[in-house]
Amino acid sequence: MATRQPKKRSKTASGRLRIVAGNWRGRRLPVLDLPGLRPTPERVRETLYNWLMHWVPKKHCLDLYAGTGALGFEALSRGAASCIFVEQNADACRMLKENATTLGAHAATVRKADAKAILELLPRQSVDLVFLDPPFDDSDMNDLCRRLEQSGILTRVARVYVEQDLDAPPVELPDNWAVFKAGKAGRVRYSLLTTGRTDDNKQ
Repeated sequence: MATRQPKKRSKTASGRLRIVAGNWRGRRLPVLDLPGLRPTPERVRETLYNWLMHWVPKKHCLDLYAGTGALGFEALSRGAASCIFVEQNADACRMLKENATTLGAHAATVRKADAKAILELLPRQSVDLVFLDPPFDDSDMNDLCRRLEQSGILTRVARVYVEQDLDAPPVELPDNWAVFKAGKAGRVRYSLLTTGRTDDNKQ
């Protein structure tokens, strides 16, 4: 659910997104009218969390290019221990903080930062689940995955969610990563990747 930094700041809520399940099931959060904002569709979120249903509780999450924060808030609603929301746009950060307050999401941390730069600042082996949903037209997913692997922030057996334009080439995965699940919806291709040893990833 990524967004770019717009040339002109906008503070207008253009719609709402609905949390699918968990403690905040059915809660609706405002979505800002910002250039490049592309919230992950509800049916894609539902599919993703069906894959992650028994795995998310007590996990530590990182929502890079957070935008609306739909993926991270969904994780917290379903029992994740924490989520760091990373977003460069100041208005989007403000809305993320307001929505976290509205939900009472005390385990949410919002960071106004560059997604790649923050990978160098987080503690090693501190993240179990990462959401990679950058703007389709100005991101190199291969580079993002390499940086994420090299940063050392992932726990031994982590999950990485990747969302791409349907026409984009498949991600070139680091050696110890694998595709766990994948799907398509409209113009979006999405994948849940695993890292670490193959036998551990069967959990």
